[in-house]
Amino acid sequence: MNDNADFNPAVRVRGLRRSYGHGSSAYEAVRGVDLDVPLGSITALLGTNGAGKTSTLEVIEGLAPATAGEVSVLGLDPIAERAALRPRTGVLLQRSGFSGDLTVRETLRMWSATVTSPRSVDEMLALLSLEARADVRMLALSGGETRRVDLACTLTGSPELVILDEPTTGLDPESRREVWQLIGGLRDGGATVLITTHYLEEAETLADRLEIMHAGRIVRSGTPSEIAAGHPSKISFADVSGVPDDLAGVRSLVHEHGRTTLETDALQTSLSDLLAWAAHNEVTLDGLEARSPSLESVFLSIADGRDPAAASAAQEALPDKEGALR
Repeated sequence: MNDNADFNPAVRVRGLRRSYGHGSSAYEAVRGVDLDVPLGSITALLGTNGAGKTSTLEVIEGLAPATAGEVSVLGLDPIAERAALRPRTGVLLQRSGFSGDLTVRETLRMWSATVTSPRSVDEMLALLSLEARADVRMLALSGGETRRVDLACTLTGSPELVILDEPTTGLDPESRREVWQLIGGLRDGGATVLITTHYLEEAETLADRLEIMHAGRIVRSGTPSEIAAGHPSKISFADVSGVPDDLAGVRSLVHEHGRTTLETDALQTSLSDLLAWAAHNEVTLDGLEARSPSLESVFLSIADGRDPAAASAAQEALPDKEGALR
């Protein structure tokens, strides 16, 4: 989040709350979220199961009202000024619901009729590598091909802000990489992208900024390198006995599942000391792996409650004895 008075984000969220139900049975899915999506950036919104990510996204998209808080999208209210906002945004939902009886070309032609200043159908077919499937009915497409049609529709109007909800679900690795290139190209062309994904590699590869939700709050925010900072590196190898637990920088040493794993704050130093110990004791470290902190390690620490901010958010989300949220 950036509170600079001159900062003008594409999406600005302050104090967002969203509840379901009423009274003692109410459930607060989003609990005071602040979020900025900078213009011309790719921002990934990630979340553990039940974090409130979808509830947050629906408010930003103008599909549901906030219970409390303020939301601005391209300087407009996403609900009250939806008519003015709609031509400037493209939204990819998890499911499109297009008719299975229409061909791909007919689907794109139908969608372009709803868009201000649409790009040509042939251009969109080429952009998403769909030329060979243009005259195939939607119901005959694979999941990945259907997703590419969804993306083509989303981008038909050359939107300033593109919101992509799980854009590569169902795609094979090659197609996923092609979509990554397309999304990167949107940013390079000046568009702003807000993306949700379950693929951590996707977020780490594409995003300029990450916002990680847990228990209704954003618990980590920053660039991928900023978020990984402070988390330990890991060294692992086929299990051997006698490994000293006082190697420089080592936080912990665990033997499980046939492997020895070290967590360290000084990867190079710990690895050097470990190799020196192994050479001195004539020990072979089979399957040796050394990994710097990753988004995956941070995400897992949040999901399993080892991250202090996530643990605090989860505790505060628990109902008290009277059933109200703390």
